[in-house]
Amino acid sequence: MTTTGEEHARALSGPWWWDRWRSAVFDGCLALVSAVECGAEGVPFARDAGIPVWFGVAFGVIAGSVLLVRRKWPIAVVLVAIAITPAEMGFLLGVVGLYTLAACELPRRVIGALAGMSLLGTAVVTFVRVRQDMARGDLTLGDWFVPFAAVTTALGLTAPPVLLGLYVGARRRLMESLRERADSLERELQLLAERAEERAEWARNEERTRIAREMHDVVAHRVSLMVVHAAALQAVARKDPEKAVRNAALVGDMGRQALTELREMLGVLRAGEDVGRRAAGVSLAAVREAAVAAASRVAVEDGPWLGELEELIGQSAAAGMVVDLSVEGEVRSYAAEVEQTAYRVVQEALTNVHKHAAGAKTHVRLAHRVSEIAMQVENEPPPEPGSASAAGLPSGGNGLVGMRERVVALGGVFVSGPTDAGGFRVSAVIPAV
Repeated sequence: MTTTGEEHARALSGPWWWDRWRSAVFDGCLALVSAVECGAEGVPFARDAGIPVWFGVAFGVIAGSVLLVRRKWPIAVVLVAIAITPAEMGFLLGVVGLYTLAACELPRRVIGALAGMSLLGTAVVTFVRVRQDMARGDLTLGDWFVPFAAVTTALGLTAPPVLLGLYVGARRRLMESLRERADSLERELQLLAERAEERAEWARNEERTRIAREMHDVVAHRVSLMVVHAAALQAVARKDPEKAVRNAALVGDMGRQALTELREMLGVLRAGEDVGRRAAGVSLAAVREAAVAAASRVAVEDGPWLGELEELIGQSAAAGMVVDLSVEGEVRSYAAEVEQTAYRVVQEALTNVHKHAAGAKTHVRLAHRVSEIAMQVENEPPPEPGSASAAGLPSGGNGLVGMRERVVALGGVFVSGPTDAGGFRVSAVIPAV
């Protein structure tokens, strides 16, 4: 886990301009050491300058204490260090100030200018000091030693802290950049996880809708025919026993077919649950793909085909409906999804005629075209106004919605509505590819 920007901001709990208390204590200790050093160096400075010792010590303590604000105002610290260089005090102040300056996010020209001033000041002071020592006889080396000592001392006190500060600053900026990238990546991963969960929820809803549509198409037609035959059986039970026996046999056959198809659908659902249990630890997308594949295999192997359309119409005719079937074009086979959708559209349209226009004459037209297949189911007005509800069939209101979803999912066009003659028409065109 990475430290997010919010957690990092919460970690900034130090006083004033410090990020942490540890940094404040560290800077306080450095300032204290620097003040002691400058105060001690103020004694010889006061003697050489001819001023009171206490004034030189106080001046050194105040100058050395400036190191306390090195993180807030690094330029001021370096300027103070350069200013007290002629007094030969502030060694720690200058070194730490240059390091802090180089490590800060300041323009390179500012860092270079101040480092150059410190280098020049240290070189001049060292040059004068060594020359005075040689003039007094404290040093007996050649004249070459004066510039050599000035250059080496200036470089030794300036270059190492500046180079170290540049390295630490670059490393700090790199770490901040990596942390920001890690935070950004973590946010992207969270966003992807949320989107994946949304897609999974959408997939589950789509699967529930598909299963509900299949259950409706499979069961509603059979049960509707059973209700119609049961109503006819009730009407002719005493008048025509032989017809009543035939109707009872049809009801039994349709009930068994409905149970068989319902059992197949429930088997698909149980197979999907078994796949989900076996795939514990596997991604949700893989489980869903396996379940959908299992459902698709069952649908392809056991689903209805256009070749069974005449049998479907015969069942409606046996229930007392007058159905006229006309087929145009050359009969050929289509993809399983196309044939099943075409079959379900005709099946649901006939079921709606049984529900809402019992006894009405119905025309079923099927057209095989070059790149599409078209179907139309149109019923005339029912012969009697009250016959539409004679069988007492309920309407769930999902038939037309399910047909439209099936056709549109395959890139087809679905149209339904009443006719001018008082009947109802359902039309669908499905691409053959």
